[in-house]
Amino acid sequence: MLWACIRLPHLALDAVLRRVEDPARPLALVTGPAQLRTLYAVNGEAAQAGLRPGMRLTAAHALCAHAALHEHDPRNDEREHRFLAAWAYRHSSLVSAQWPGAIVLEASASFRLFGPWPQLEAKLRRELDSLGFQHRIALAPTPRAAQVFAGLRDGFALSDPDALSSMLDRVSIRRAALPDDAGTRLHRMGVRTLKDVRALPRDGVRRRFGIALLDHLDRLYGNADDPLDCYQPPDHFDARVEMGYEVESHQALLFPLRRLVRDLAVYLSARDGGVQRFVMRLEHEQGHTDVAVGMLAAERDATLLMDIARNRLEQASIDRPVVGLRLLARELPPFVPAARDLFDTRPSQAMPWPQLRERLRARLGEDSVYRIAASGDPRPERAWQRAGIDEDAACTAPAPPRPPRPAWLLPRPVPLRSQGLRIVSGPERLESGWWDDGDVRRDYYILETAQGQRAWAFADPGKRDGWMLHGWFA
Repeated sequence: MLWACIRLPHLALDAVLRRVEDPARPLALVTGPAQLRTLYAVNGEAAQAGLRPGMRLTAAHALCAHAALHEHDPRNDEREHRFLAAWAYRHSSLVSAQWPGAIVLEASASFRLFGPWPQLEAKLRRELDSLGFQHRIALAPTPRAAQVFAGLRDGFALSDPDALSSMLDRVSIRRAALPDDAGTRLHRMGVRTLKDVRALPRDGVRRRFGIALLDHLDRLYGNADDPLDCYQPPDHFDARVEMGYEVESHQALLFPLRRLVRDLAVYLSARDGGVQRFVMRLEHEQGHTDVAVGMLAAERDATLLMDIARNRLEQASIDRPVVGLRLLARELPPFVPAARDLFDTRPSQAMPWPQLRERLRARLGEDSVYRIAASGDPRPERAWQRAGIDEDAACTAPAPPRPPRPAWLLPRPVPLRSQGLRIVSGPERLESGWWDDGDVRRDYYILETAQGQRAWAFADPGKRDGWMLHGWFA
């Protein structure tokens, strides 16, 4: 087995930067009690202005008064860590997030699907870049060795188990991720590398440092199994963005909404599922407003989900300032891709019908997109009925056999006053509606006008005058 470790050296900062509209602005995370506020992390622009982690907040204000300040929330770091574990689950069935600031996944089983390690590594880096996370990646025969190598050199790859021991023996004792403070204590004793530690008597190491250090070394070198806490994706999606200020317009909510929808699409892809209904929760100082988004079939395309969510959001009224945006998706049915022809001749810009249908429903309203189904009523104005867009049974039932009908049926009959009318065919007598106060008795004819147009008109039974025009043939 080969394990890949993705270290996230700036997870807390990236979690905030990916949710701000201007990541190039100087930004810092603030932590500590009210009497002793300090900087937890800073981005590159803030560092150029002289800000450093651990600096007092008052000094930071003096150096860069226009820097954006955000409260550091460890719970947000944990949420982003779990999200990245869900993302990694797309590439491997064995994923662990048990070590802070790192994701470990078994990579060798994925080579047949994604290609050899250089191709899989490039894919991981592209996706992490698009998600907005800085990273360091390494490959090794054991998960702990991959974690150590990722901290030492980005891009390091070791696939030969026989060479693992010699590579680890040269690792500095303070860079080996030893448990607790064992690295510092061993360094003070004059121990410099992992090879020096392994040369010490095991009984003496166990008495001084405990069994945890020996277990770590055995698992690091692959001499003992390393049971990891493997990640299992949850059955629902729940993500939230705190605005940091009061928002009263739909436009200001689109940027955080786009990020949440993209995260939802990544989560759905990891589960190999789709979403049919989700809720956008607009949080206020007191209470919240839910905006439901429903679709006729399960979808997971980020662009489609964003278009539908944006249209639903723009139709909602914001009567109170919004301080937070939350996305909840609990109904996650299996995703069934639309069937496509291998030699599809549609233009590249053509949109599949399911996606077009959902966009029309979102833009025009739930009741504005519907289908037409035949009814058993012979009266022309009632021969067709409105059916739901998903009522396949009603829309595929054949219409009763009838003589030709015009393609253009008028909303209501109007008198036909034209000279030189010629009867082409007819009459077709219709008698119906006595049971619903819509009784009709008509003789329908196909007439040709002097200009060559063909009209569908009726007269009273047995008569051939007083024509009433009901439609035109193409």
